[in-house]
Amino acid sequence: MTEHLESAGSTEPLIRLMGVTKTFGTGTAAFQALRGIDFSIDEGEFVAIMGPSGSGKSTAMNILGCLDTVSSGSYLFSGTHVERLTRKQRALLRRHFLGFVFQGFNLLGRTSAQENVELPLLYRGMPAVERHTAAQAALAAVGLKGWEKHVPSQLSGGQQQRVAIARAIVTNPIVLLADEPTGNLDTATSREIMDLLTTLNRDKGITVLMVTHEPDMARYAGRVIRFVDGKVSMDQRNEEHA
Repeated sequence: MTEHLESAGSTEPLIRLMGVTKTFGTGTAAFQALRGIDFSIDEGEFVAIMGPSGSGKSTAMNILGCLDTVSSGSYLFSGTHVERLTRKQRALLRRHFLGFVFQGFNLLGRTSAQENVELPLLYRGMPAVERHTAAQAALAAVGLKGWEKHVPSQLSGGQQQRVAIARAIVTNPIVLLADEPTGNLDTATSREIMDLLTTLNRDKGITVLMVTHEPDMARYAGRVIRFVDGKVSMDQRNEEHA
């Protein structure tokens, strides 16, 4: 499965959702979170996904991140039908091709910045020396060279989010999924984090998909997809990037 993804051509969209629905519960308790979603994302795009609470944007992100599955419809990643993959195959796709950044940082409190960043490589079984080198490079890439030995309590919120981003990119993912990455940060620090995501998108070619409720943060994206009541209500290019 991973071999096919790595060899797939670039003529097709990197991500494509076709008629995707997602229903939670059954019978009278059933709730349709997604009601037939269609959109595609090309490799190298920076896309902001917006919408009010309950609009389906987080459900869509969970599906895109292989953390959940569709009820019906198709999800293609680099030409592979993700909805046809086994749980193990989805885990491999997630491990080898996707990186995740969350609002709450999700760092291990008693573990150094470098050790936090090394975790995905540890799960891959990478030798210790290689892990150390890759983690140090990832931390340097997010502006934290010299902070490798600090634990989260010794770091500011912005620095903790940088560690989380370093952890997400240390595996060299194709796609970075960021769920409200600035939600716990002040305005100035939020801009710093958005500048960093923009740089990773531009200079490393990482496709960035970001859920946000903040219009100021969405302006950093080249495209905005808005969800309302489980459907895509708007999908347009950001005029500031035209």
